[in-house]
Amino acid sequence: MTTFTHEPPTEPPAEPPASSGPGDYPVSLTIDYVDGDRDRLTVFFRFLLVIPISIVLGAMTTGIWDPGVLEAENYNWVSQVGFTTSGSSLLFVPALLMILFRQKYPRWWFEFNLELLKFSTRVNAYGSLLADKYPSTDEEQSVHLTIEYPDATQLNRYLPLVKWLLAIPHYIVLIVLYFVAIFLLIFGWLAILVTGRFPRWIHDYIVGVTRWSIRVQAYSLILTTDKYPPFSLD
Repeated sequence: MTTFTHEPPTEPPAEPPASSGPGDYPVSLTIDYVDGDRDRLTVFFRFLLVIPISIVLGAMTTGIWDPGVLEAENYNWVSQVGFTTSGSSLLFVPALLMILFRQKYPRWWFEFNLELLKFSTRVNAYGSLLADKYPSTDEEQSVHLTIEYPDATQLNRYLPLVKWLLAIPHYIVLIVLYFVAIFLLIFGWLAILVTGRFPRWIHDYIVGVTRWSIRVQAYSLILTTDKYPPFSLD
């Protein structure tokens, strides 16, 4: 006679906790690596060639507050070569007031800030030798930046008042990273003139610093997320 034994149902394995790393942050940036011989002539004169488009960008971003950056009227070498990605906070105050009092983030304000940030990132990529194509005012080119549109009803309406203060540790770290990037860029500039190639590790570092800076801007200036930025170049 066959007997049947009752076995308790096997519980499904617990799902791993959601990652809170850089990959989950609602901001992403990649810049294509130029794999091949570079244009030595434009690289040699890059600090001059970037000036006209920097003036256009500066005219659109007058009065921007961003750590490590002078005001747009006083662009210096650091701001021209693109160690920072200023420019996206033109509508910072209106966005702050709308979130604070209405818990709204108009889509057109978001799109304007995003497109302006993309433009400034292309200018910075060109100035920092990450690209040889002259920056376009509207085409994506080699810079791929995405920021998730926020649901303003899910944002803390009072947090934008203190986000600039909470982001101070990031500002301090970024200033150090910018100084390192300056020396690496000088080395990369010489490497292109001698070998025709830009070292991949320098490219990855500068892209990482730019990515870090944009995450901080999304948190403290564009106000698209309440998620604290990770301390990471990835």
